[in-house]
Amino acid sequence: MEKEAGREAVATRLDDPWYDESASGRGELNGAGGFAPAGPPGPANPRCGHSAADIYLEVQHSEAFREVRRRYRRFVVPATLAFLVWYLAYVVVATTEPGLMARPVVGAVNVAMVAGLGQFLSTFLLTGAYARHARLRRDRVALELRWETQEMTREIGR
Repeated sequence: MEKEAGREAVATRLDDPWYDESASGRGELNGAGGFAPAGPPGPANPRCGHSAADIYLEVQHSEAFREVRRRYRRFVVPATLAFLVWYLAYVVVATTEPGLMARPVVGAVNVAMVAGLGQFLSTFLLTGAYARHARLRRDRVALELRWETQEMTREIGR
């Protein structure tokens, strides 16, 4: 009973599904002045029969999660390959064709400088394209999965 009373004295935030009392170091005191273990390992609510790990595995195997991962890969893999090809082409041309890279474009600006600035520009453009793709194609579904997962894990503790 003392344990239960001590646990209720600690303000557990039910609105924060990521809060872990045992990891916070704010568990109840045992008789010797130290912290007592929060409880036996295992599911928080044995009646429920599901642990947080089971819930996350269930979400991981869901079609919505697979769709988020598929959309992510469909963008990231081609974008990464294109950027690496562009970067390696710049390095290869710079080392094998110094005459081409030294060719002036406008005044003191040569092909190498334009291509180097193009590397920076392509990085910013790719970052913007990634953010836009995430916002339009993945964020909503991922947020729904997150809320669904939080609700399921919150019910374990009840």
